[in-house]
Amino acid sequence: MGTDLHAPLGQNRPAVRRRTRKVSLAVVAVALAATVILGLSIYAMQGDDALKQAASDASATPKPEQAQSPAGNNPDAAAQQTAGMPRVNPTSGARIERTLTDGGSIVTKYTPGTRDGGGPVLIDAQRIGQDPRMAAQPNEALLEDSPYGRLPIIGPDGFRPMDQYARPWSGARGTRIAIVVGGLGLSQTGTQRAIQQLPPAVTLAFAASGNSLQRWMQEARRSGHEILIQVPFEPFDYPANDPGPGTLLTQTPPKENLGRLHEAMGRITNYTGIMNYLGGRYLSDAGALEPVLRDIAKRGLLFLDDGTSAQSKTEAIAKAIELPHAFGNLVLDGQLQKDAILKKLDELERIAGRKGTAVGIASAFDESVDAIRQWAEEASQRGIEIVGISALANESIGP
Repeated sequence: MGTDLHAPLGQNRPAVRRRTRKVSLAVVAVALAATVILGLSIYAMQGDDALKQAASDASATPKPEQAQSPAGNNPDAAAQQTAGMPRVNPTSGARIERTLTDGGSIVTKYTPGTRDGGGPVLIDAQRIGQDPRMAAQPNEALLEDSPYGRLPIIGPDGFRPMDQYARPWSGARGTRIAIVVGGLGLSQTGTQRAIQQLPPAVTLAFAASGNSLQRWMQEARRSGHEILIQVPFEPFDYPANDPGPGTLLTQTPPKENLGRLHEAMGRITNYTGIMNYLGGRYLSDAGALEPVLRDIAKRGLLFLDDGTSAQSKTEAIAKAIELPHAFGNLVLDGQLQKDAILKKLDELERIAGRKGTAVGIASAFDESVDAIRQWAEEASQRGIEIVGISALANESIGP
C-alpha cells in the first residue's frame, strides 16, 4: 500500500520542477524590467535639480506647516492648490516701501526679497479679477477693520482691491466702452432687474444709502459685474438739492468728511472704486477734494467722475497723487425714453470710435436697462467691446 501511495507523487515531480523554473524566470524578468526603468528614471533626473527636489518632496511626509501653500493674499490660489507644487503670487517675495514726499506724492519702491518655502512653485499669474466661483467673497488680506466696518486696503504685497475685483477683458486694443449704471440698492425691484438683465460687462454702482447692499453685491458679483460705491457729494445748489444722508460737504472738516466716506465704504466689499453722486461744488473745491482722493488712492481704489461738472478738479489732483481715475463722456438717460437713450448710446459709440474708448453713465431705470441691453447685443456684432470701468481707469478720458 505504501508503494501505491508514493508512486503517483514520484511520477509528478518533473512537472513540478518545470513549473518552478517557469515561475523563477518570470520573477527574474520582472526584476530586470524594474531595474531598467529605475535606471532610466535616475538618468533622466540627473540634470534637473528642480525635478529631483520635487521627487524628494513627494516622497517625504510634509510637516503641518509645510502642507499649506504660501498662496499669498489671493484666496483663489488656495482653492486652486496643485498637489505637490505650492502656488504663490508673483510679488509674494517682494519688499515694498512707500514714502510721502514733501510735495505730497507717494513714491513706491519694490525690492526683491526671499520667498517663503523651498522647492519649485507655480507662479499665480492670474492677478486681475477673481475666479467666478469666488467673486462674491472678499479677499480678507485686502480688508481692515474700522469703526465704520471693513474697509478696503492695499495688501502687504502691493495688490490692490481695484485689481482683485476688476472684470477681466480681452486685452485687444479695439474700440472699448464702459457703461456704468448707478443708483442700485435704492429700489429693490429695479436693482434686481438691472443685475439680472444687464450684460455682465456693464459696471454697477451701488448707492451708499441703499438697502440690502451686501446681498445685492453678492448677486451682482456672481453675475459677473464689476461694481462701484456711489458716494453723495455737495452740489452747487445745496441744500435746496440735497443728495441725502452722509453727503460730503465743502465746509465740513476733512476728518468728518473722511468719516462719511469710510461709512459709505464700509457698507459692502468687493468693489473696485468710488463714484460721485452729484457733487458739482465739492468736486470743484481742490482743498476739500484732495484729502478724499488721497484716501481713495492709498486704499488701492479708482475714482470715477461722472463728468457732469465742468469745474471738476478731479483730473489735476488724481494725476498728482497717481490715483487711477476716469470720466464719464455722456449721461445716457437725461431724457427717460428708450429711443432717446439708444441715440445717446450711438453717440457714445461715435466718441469711442474717435478716441478708442468712452464711458457712458446711466441710472437703473427700466427704460435705461432695456435700451442698454438692446444696444449691447448689437454693438458686439460691430466689434465694440464693453469693459468694466477699471479697464479704462488708468487713462485720462476727459469729457
